[in-house]
Amino acid sequence: MNLSRVRQFFRFLVLFTGLLLAGMPFVSANSNVVKDVFFVEKDNVTKIIFNLKDKAQYKTFRLTNPNRIVVDLKQTQLQANLPKANGKTGIVRRIRSAQQKNNTRRFVIDTQGKVQYETYQLKPHKKFGHRLVVALNKSNKKNIKPKAKAVPKVTEKLIPKTPVAIEKQTPIVRKPTRDIVHRDIIIAIDAGHGGQDPGATGKNGTREKDVVLRIARKMKEHIDRQPGMRAILIRDSDHFIVLRDRIKIARKAKADMFLSVHADAYQNRNVRGSSVYVLSERGASDEASKWLANQENAADLMGGVSLVDKDETLARVLLDLSQSATIDASSKVADSVLTEIRQVAPVHKNSVQYARFVVLKSPDIPSILVETAFISNPREERRLNDAVYQNKLAKAMTKGIRNYFSKNPLPNTSLAQVDQALKVRPGDTLSDLAQVHRVSIAQLKRINNLKTDKLTIGQTLRIPF
Repeated sequence: MNLSRVRQFFRFLVLFTGLLLAGMPFVSANSNVVKDVFFVEKDNVTKIIFNLKDKAQYKTFRLTNPNRIVVDLKQTQLQANLPKANGKTGIVRRIRSAQQKNNTRRFVIDTQGKVQYETYQLKPHKKFGHRLVVALNKSNKKNIKPKAKAVPKVTEKLIPKTPVAIEKQTPIVRKPTRDIVHRDIIIAIDAGHGGQDPGATGKNGTREKDVVLRIARKMKEHIDRQPGMRAILIRDSDHFIVLRDRIKIARKAKADMFLSVHADAYQNRNVRGSSVYVLSERGASDEASKWLANQENAADLMGGVSLVDKDETLARVLLDLSQSATIDASSKVADSVLTEIRQVAPVHKNSVQYARFVVLKSPDIPSILVETAFISNPREERRLNDAVYQNKLAKAMTKGIRNYFSKNPLPNTSLAQVDQALKVRPGDTLSDLAQVHRVSIAQLKRINNLKTDKLTIGQTLRIPF
């Protein structure tokens, strides 16, 4: 390239840069920036995701007549086009934005009727930066509890003289805590191997496929006893399922999490302990390429975004975003499970491990694999055959999962509602409280560790939503 052409190139570059900057709003060095805004819609839930330069300082509130959700982002500028609502869930009519005083950017989300909403942030992960998520959920009017019949007014003639009697005859008029029915969190439990694939075999003939199935069944029992949670078994008998079909079964059941149960083996019989795995970055990259090449997968991303009608670059970005959030969630739940396992069993590795196991490759279901013990170690082989030890492992894994979802509740689920506490008042009975708060007596007793139906005045009870 001669000098003349170089000069022409730089003139063009300067001119182009000037035109580009002229069309851009001024952004202070201390301002946050909204780089992108898009919708993710699935069933009755619409998520509006704001991609940000930095962590958001925000405030959200509801306005009515007309119904809308307002998001104020402090010290923030908008450098993106706002998306149009495509109407899949019928929740959002449109989203608009304007700059307010004190460099606050306001986003107004016009909704179809009154909706439930939740706002939370996602931390940067790999190539994705800070994200603010506004999750909107339609109220299901069919499930709204009918109004209670009016309670007859208590006149002075009917009021006994003793204060205790007055309290006993005072009707409970607390507002029911649930107007809608929230769905359960679904955990898919995959007992490894099966059928013609026995997995590893211990010195005394113990087969991996048998012990992990027993642990999986016990884990399902523990999860099913948790309020707001339900488990499905990928296999509940001695038969083989192709690895990728295990993911398909979980997706068909709309599982919120996938856990694969295994037992490790090694030539050195002294090696022992449990390990927890999530998908490695290399495994995620390989899987993304396969998903983009498969039209069935591309049309069936559980986040509600079809990749079929997207160009290759956008499809890759959307899939990477889904995988990024999934791996982040997988790592957190894996860490929670490992913490609980450590209380009941020795661990082989003190931190979560990364691998390219096929069963961990769902891009939209947080997935972990637990190596419960080394079946090649004679002592651990005996433990794996012990029903009490199997139960301890199952209970620990369940507790780890429960702890994760309690701290990271999913919208539109029972665990998305924080358990409330109340003090027992004179005249309260367990049956009355169960009826008012629309929970079973058995559930109240279980969650509060009550052996009888008797309550004590001043006693604190947890009331689940």
